[in-house]
Amino acid sequence: MKLERTQAAVLEAAARDEPKRIETLATDAELASATTRQVALELAERGLLDISEETHEDISITEEGQAYLDRGLPERRLYEAARNAGADVDAVQMGRVIGNADLEGAEVDIALSNFARKEYGWIAEGAIEVNTEAADEADEEATALAAIASGEAVAEAAVLDRLEQRNLIERTERTIRSVTLTPEGADALTAGIEVTETVDRLTPEMLTSGEWRDVEFTEYNVAAEAEEIQGGKEHILRQTANRVKDVLVGMGFEEMEGPHVDADFWINDCLFMPQDHPARTHWDRFALSNPEDIDELPTDLVERVRDAHLNGVGEDGEGYHSPWDEDFARHLALRGHTTSLSARHLAGEAMGDLEPPQRFFSVEKVYRNDTLDPTHLLEFFQIEGWVMAEDLSVRDLMGTFTEFYERFGITDLEFKPHYNPYTEPSFELFGTHPETGEIVEVGNSGIFRPEMLEPLGVESDVMAWGLSLERLLMLMYGFEDIRDVHGTMSDLELLRDTEMLV
Repeated sequence: MKLERTQAAVLEAAARDEPKRIETLATDAELASATTRQVALELAERGLLDISEETHEDISITEEGQAYLDRGLPERRLYEAARNAGADVDAVQMGRVIGNADLEGAEVDIALSNFARKEYGWIAEGAIEVNTEAADEADEEATALAAIASGEAVAEAAVLDRLEQRNLIERTERTIRSVTLTPEGADALTAGIEVTETVDRLTPEMLTSGEWRDVEFTEYNVAAEAEEIQGGKEHILRQTANRVKDVLVGMGFEEMEGPHVDADFWINDCLFMPQDHPARTHWDRFALSNPEDIDELPTDLVERVRDAHLNGVGEDGEGYHSPWDEDFARHLALRGHTTSLSARHLAGEAMGDLEPPQRFFSVEKVYRNDTLDPTHLLEFFQIEGWVMAEDLSVRDLMGTFTEFYERFGITDLEFKPHYNPYTEPSFELFGTHPETGEIVEVGNSGIFRPEMLEPLGVESDVMAWGLSLERLLMLMYGFEDIRDVHGTMSDLELLRDTEMLV
């Protein structure tokens, strides 16, 4: 039997009585793995080799998992700290225990939620008490992490699922191919193989010399497996953002831009949000330390905003009757909403004075110190918009939303009255998730209050909104967790396979 050199090498390296993995076969045949794989397929088509496949799961520990492996799971550290503080006898104040457990930032929430899930004890009214029966029980998740680190098998699938959900391990599947010599292949080896030298490509030199007439060319196998190449593509979030921009421009809006880092004055004070509002504490905002403050603010505007906060506007106006500090207004932070852009434009700081009618929008990133969950991220994209015109009403606002969301196939909007410091009347928007049937909040809106507009020098009505781009994706594509789409836990396969809806 005539075979090419590589085919002969692979056939001779194969065994009849034991399967050989492609990698082992490649080593024995002194060929590259990709070449061996292709040649094995060619020989299998001729009935000389059998190829079998099995799926193997690889488990690796993430950076967070390794940290917990070194220091202990947060909930276990909380349990041990509570026991040491005497919580096995009587309830102990939570703050004291958390400090002793060396828990920081997000670890606190992680420890508390898993402490309750594992029935390590009870937490009530700021105090913690431990379950003494859990003292000598081994933590299944900690044991599994240690086993993975040492290369041992972990049989409990449920434990692995929990570790993966907590982002402590990564599980990947790979296909292992093994090759066995068939009886026909063994007979061919016994009968003897004539090795032929073939040429796999035509070169200019062969054409010039005429050598191409005398050589034997390698048969081209169109069915051979090729290496999978994942090409780049525009992120589905960016595609949708661009489509949102096209829709709003088509509705007569003009795009606005502005700084991601801004003064609290533009982010909150100009929106008639009181300085003692809970959302303005360091727990809910990302403040800057270098620099800490903005250098310049419009003096006249600062005074008008200050007066609105203290005394309200108009004859019957009511302010907040609470202190207003210009130093606080000068503090810099990452913007928690893009309404800071609206304030800059309405005040004339961005483009000069604007006369009605005007329509502006932005689709940009905002930052909030939220707890991560399927519908909340620390940073996300907000669809900001506002219309300046005479005699605007809630009907105009609802009609704008109806037209906008219909462009994306969403026709089941629901509206609920709401309170905002800077709009009255106000309402939230909701849509129905196409997969779960749950009602999902998609945005907030209203008519800007006189206490906000008058200091900015705006005499006409302004209706405005802030919508979530990520939640628009949830309603369009049925995504159940925006962390699959955006952030460090993104599902790359999902992003590769999702096609833009038109």
